[in-house]
Amino acid sequence: MSKIIIHGGFFSESSTNLETKIAKQQALLRIVKKAYAYLQNHSALETVVYAVSELEDDALFNAGIGSQIQSDGKIRMSASLMDGSTQKMSGVINIEEVKNPVQVAQVLLGYDDKVLGGSGATNFARQHGFEKFSTEIPQRRAEYEAKVASKGLGTVGCVALDTNGKIAVATSTGGKGFEIPGRISDSATVAGNYANAFCGVSLTGVGEDIVSGAVAAKIVTRVTDGFTLAEAFEKTFNELKPFDGFAGAIAIDSKGNIFHQDSHPSMVYASFDGAQEEVFN
Repeated sequence: MSKIIIHGGFFSESSTNLETKIAKQQALLRIVKKAYAYLQNHSALETVVYAVSELEDDALFNAGIGSQIQSDGKIRMSASLMDGSTQKMSGVINIEEVKNPVQVAQVLLGYDDKVLGGSGATNFARQHGFEKFSTEIPQRRAEYEAKVASKGLGTVGCVALDTNGKIAVATSTGGKGFEIPGRISDSATVAGNYANAFCGVSLTGVGEDIVSGAVAAKIVTRVTDGFTLAEAFEKTFNELKPFDGFAGAIAIDSKGNIFHQDSHPSMVYASFDGAQEEVFN
């Protein structure tokens, strides 16, 4: 039994026309099926990196290529990875000019210093063969020049359960756009990206709200303590309501249950288990 679910942020992030909706549905289904095929002879850990790399390479989503531009005109990205079986997490925060931040996070899993930020993250990438690569696309530059602030709801993520019953999760973001340089998103924290042997969760939404709610870590902890996925999601999302927290989450537990929920419509996602596919509508 192997299962996979991915997300591509919120649909309200930019253009909300039918053409964009269909394009995102098709892209998510294509990527989730490619990643499922990859999962058949790779680990959950390898697969979440593969899937998130595919999402980073698609300009429809705000991660990797297509990332938002910050208030000083530069793009800084964050990504992280967590292996549910070893409980190891690694990440990069505000890395610049790298095509696939999640792959840098993957290399960091083998180091004692597993989460790097800013120039340290970028320098580490260069030292490990990640070439300088501009992820800026004309649409993002036009948005920046026109000062059209997006809602900052773009992140991509993947949760996978492999045939050995192991769970892994990866999350990557291009930021919210026009933020103060140095802002930390949730994507490389345990609030936005968390897994253990029982459950894996990846988040998208407003990073500050997700961190305030400690969302991913809470859901995983509650499943570990005996909650069903639905119960863990319900309790955790209810705890966002007092401050109108904006979040969307995807998850898989060790029994193969898949779950997703958002506090505000609508997170874009797709899942596949070899037979049944589901995509946001």
